[in-house]
Amino acid sequence: MLKKYFEPGALFSYKAYRNLLISNVLTVIAMSAFPIALAVTVLDAGGSASTLGLILAARVLSGVLLAPVGGVWVDRLPRKMILIFSDGFRAVIGSIVIFIRPESISMWILGGIVVLMGVSDAFGGPAAGAIIPSLIPDHLLPSGNVIRGILLKGSHIAGPGVAGVIVVSLGTHATYIATSIFFLLGAVLLLRIDEGPAIAPTGKENQFFLEIREGLKVVWYYKWIAAMILMASVQLMMVIGVENVLLPVITKRDFGTASVFATSAALFSLGGAISAVICIKAKVKNPGLVSVVVWGLFIFAPLVLAFPSSKELIFLAYFAAGFSVGPWEAFWATQVQREVPAEYQGRVFSIDYMGSLGLMPLGMALAGPMVSVFGEKELLIGVAVFHLLICGIVLFVPGVKEMKSTKPPYSSGNSSMGEQPRA
Repeated sequence: MLKKYFEPGALFSYKAYRNLLISNVLTVIAMSAFPIALAVTVLDAGGSASTLGLILAARVLSGVLLAPVGGVWVDRLPRKMILIFSDGFRAVIGSIVIFIRPESISMWILGGIVVLMGVSDAFGGPAAGAIIPSLIPDHLLPSGNVIRGILLKGSHIAGPGVAGVIVVSLGTHATYIATSIFFLLGAVLLLRIDEGPAIAPTGKENQFFLEIREGLKVVWYYKWIAAMILMASVQLMMVIGVENVLLPVITKRDFGTASVFATSAALFSLGGAISAVICIKAKVKNPGLVSVVVWGLFIFAPLVLAFPSSKELIFLAYFAAGFSVGPWEAFWATQVQREVPAEYQGRVFSIDYMGSLGLMPLGMALAGPMVSVFGEKELLIGVAVFHLLICGIVLFVPGVKEMKSTKPPYSSGNSSMGEQPRA
């Protein structure tokens, strides 16, 4: 039965796509395992919620600041080369912790490592999103993006599980070794990818900063893309940033083990994978409307942390909250790849990364101080209400419900406001 998926013209008949999938799976397992080990390392070394928030924010901040730079180079250089360099760099940087004694680890060293990890994210993230249309035909993009998203969700499930098992049985150093090996294997698999000829920027002016500005113009041209990036930016700051810091802090404090943190993260990813499968099988007329409405389910995460009565309730809430991200896996990347011309996609995905995560470091860094000012329970309830409010507001932007613009595809000559609608 599985043979039909490998027949000529079927999705898995494209060897480059298969190699990318396996590489991405290994990389995401490593990326999702690394923060688990990092959080345990920080808390075991006596770090507070504020310390953990600052260190987690450092990675996001460095990636955000360099995302426009990464996007330009992704549109200039072979995307395969960018991905190989990013994975190899992560492997080297992540292995530094292996050679430091746990009791003598400095928070400054950990902060420096995650900053450099963020640098590689700024290049690898846009490249991974932009390379897929070069590996498979257009009619396979929806299934190709969703299957990749589902496998990555599975990897997010495996990552915390792998980290939890290794941390408990062998310690955090062994977890860092495992993540470095996974990064290296992912880089090796990418060597066999042939993405075809590189797509060069089309404008007459090819200066670096002009290319960054052009990328911003592309995003603004597609108002639905700009609105959704802005929505994600404020929600990741006020909701996800706070939740990311308080989940390990609350669960370890109330239940005395890091396993609740790791299991909750794994169940969240499982819920997202199931949701993505449901979305790709369903015929959805308004993918943006479905994505935003279902995204509202994330409120289960902060609300259960506000009332952490049992491990089982936290597990159930995080599984349900995971369903909120499934539609984004199913629809977002495909619609961007179809709406935005290929020569601009690297910059658009980099701006998506920068814009979506731009304010998240601030939310992480302020999580501890905000708890001191408002109280832990009050803050978590407040961010849940805020999340639903922003979801409602963004639906009023034209094109958001359909994830589609009425304008013709962007080009440097038609970026003015006076475009005629598509026929």
